[in-house]
Amino acid sequence: MFESARLPQKMNKKTFKKLEPELREALLSAQLPVVENKNFSTLILVDGLDGAGKGEAVARLYGWMDARHLVCNAYGEPMDEARLRPPLWRYWRDLPARGETAIVFGSWYQSVLRDWIYKKIDEDAFEKALVRIRRFEEMLSNEDVLILKFWFYLPKDVQEDRLKKIEKKRAARHVLADWAALKHHKKASEAGEKIVLETSKGYAPWFVIPSQDPEYRDAALAQTVAAAMKLKFDDGEPHSLAAPAVVGGLKRETAVDTIDLSARLDKAEYEDLRDKYQKVLSDLSDRKAMSKTGVVLVFQGNDAAGKGGAIRRVIRPLDPRIYKVHPISAPSDEEKARPYLWRFWRRVPRKGHFAIFDRSWYERVLVERVEGFAGHDDWLRAYNEINEFEQELTDFGYMICKFWLAISEEEQLRRFKAREDTAYKQHKITDEDWRNRLKWDQYAIAAGDMVDRTSTHYAPWTMVSAENKKHARIEVLRTICDRLEDRL
Repeated sequence: MFESARLPQKMNKKTFKKLEPELREALLSAQLPVVENKNFSTLILVDGLDGAGKGEAVARLYGWMDARHLVCNAYGEPMDEARLRPPLWRYWRDLPARGETAIVFGSWYQSVLRDWIYKKIDEDAFEKALVRIRRFEEMLSNEDVLILKFWFYLPKDVQEDRLKKIEKKRAARHVLADWAALKHHKKASEAGEKIVLETSKGYAPWFVIPSQDPEYRDAALAQTVAAAMKLKFDDGEPHSLAAPAVVGGLKRETAVDTIDLSARLDKAEYEDLRDKYQKVLSDLSDRKAMSKTGVVLVFQGNDAAGKGGAIRRVIRPLDPRIYKVHPISAPSDEEKARPYLWRFWRRVPRKGHFAIFDRSWYERVLVERVEGFAGHDDWLRAYNEINEFEQELTDFGYMICKFWLAISEEEQLRRFKAREDTAYKQHKITDEDWRNRLKWDQYAIAAGDMVDRTSTHYAPWTMVSAENKKHARIEVLRTICDRLEDRL
């Protein structure tokens, strides 16, 4: 789910210096009314990977806010006093009063994360711990505590470089601990993904901070804290900040924004690769091991990005008896009368078969979000519901491949006009397509949030440049073949 956080979000020092007075003003303007009115308290949880600069970011936050109403509580291994009491006791003891703000290092997530990484607890115990945490945070929220949770993310290579630079400045035992953390980077990131996905709620949202660049990191933290406190003070809820996995407030690039649309294939190379991968797919689908898995293919993307053409190249080498294509449009009255995932559960394939979705359950967080067909709370909780749905499928043995096909706004316009001018393509263009085009930026934001919130290690998104249809079709075929071969 850290797709966008992996991108090198940057802010030069000149821009940061110019922005700094605005950040300080925004933080104080949000904090001081809360201090005066005492209508809620604030907990800022700082978690994430070692070397990401969590301490530096908090130190700067201290300099920008009124430190008289700010306290930092750091927790390590429980000492004798805490060991003789339940695990949450020390956090209860240190809760700030209304009007006050507490920054928490080593929160209630740390022991769960550490025990999971070092195999002291199993999957069941891990899940139960997250359930208890959700109940705890919901209760705090109901008692007027604003909970903001920040996960500071670093790619492994950047983390390693930082640890090398600080190695000479710190005591050997601390350095050894940091290098041990680096060794478990992959497992920590997977556990962090699971924690963020399962415990990011409207009443206690997670924000992932890309921490490669210190200026961007600190500005992102400050803007989010200020915006959340102001929103809570004005409206009573921080919900509208909870959708993106990567922190909002700053201009940022998502995994959708950075797709290289220049990729091209010429006709001869395309035909060779198409024939190659279609033969591979045909052979894979005939394997005996296919009877033990089901394949779910999801195609989403910009209107006119070529989803139908890509699907046709996928099904061409398959036995028609083992696949079904599901074109998804607006729900019928029968479907509206049931939970939105009902119509997709009905279309889950039997093992040994393929289900191919031309649009899917992701319309809940795309069209229904942008067009207002789903309420804010409905589409916001859909991220977790979708992840749980896909995990249930993969746990049963299904393979899920999800494709986002991307084209530029200019290429979409060209394709729309071509459809209008070509008799046998006119059925593909509707007034709704033109209306959706007017909301290009809103759909881009929704798509970026969707990828960040639902690209998991068990069901990752594949971002496909579809400006050139030949390139897109080969990328889709190659990905399916590679994933299916690994699975079988």
